[in-house]
Amino acid sequence: MKAVCDKYGALMIFDEVMCGMGRTGTMHAWQQEDVIPDIQTIGKGLGGGYVPIAGLIVGHRVTETLDGGTGQFIHGQTYQAHPMVCAAALEVQRIIQKQDLVTEARGLGRLLESKLRETFTTHPQVGNIRGRGLLWALEFVKERASKEPFDPVLTVAMAVHNEGILQVPGIMMYPGVGSADGQKGDHIIIAPPYTVTAEEIEMIVAAARKAVDSAFKRILAVDRSTS
Repeated sequence: MKAVCDKYGALMIFDEVMCGMGRTGTMHAWQQEDVIPDIQTIGKGLGGGYVPIAGLIVGHRVTETLDGGTGQFIHGQTYQAHPMVCAAALEVQRIIQKQDLVTEARGLGRLLESKLRETFTTHPQVGNIRGRGLLWALEFVKERASKEPFDPVLTVAMAVHNEGILQVPGIMMYPGVGSADGQKGDHIIIAPPYTVTAEEIEMIVAAARKAVDSAFKRILAVDRSTS
């Protein structure tokens, strides 16, 4: 994709609002792909959830074009460069660097991957386990062999999400839909904090399995009755 962009003079833009700022085990996810974007969006991990902040990173190709023109880029938004928000985000990044939390995310991410694969690889309704660092997803299917997605009417991802919250201990999993064709396809995201411990990862995976099993007892019963 990068080669195609370079061939036709298109800018390559990466949205790393969710996966950037250390979550995948490197400060930027693209650092593991041997490719550098022209423009990158960042957020979430930038402020660690303490403050609402996002940002834009641009490469030399973009800045040199601006400098070669008017040298100006007129834009803005109401809360741009809010000093309190910027100070909080800066402190978050200092802590991440001081405690080497990106390296921790990489190491604990390998443990999370191992536990998720150990727990869900043979699960009949889990068609795919994917992720990197501390950002992982489980995709749900009617059966593993065909990878056929569930009917969106069943709201599978939300059902698993809700079941996780009701468990003791509860677990918050981010539900997503449309991962098969834009409409069909359900998945949940498991993304623990950078400060998670090995013991907590064990608990998270166990809670996720309990929530998935509990949710599918009801989902499959409804699916059979309507098919």
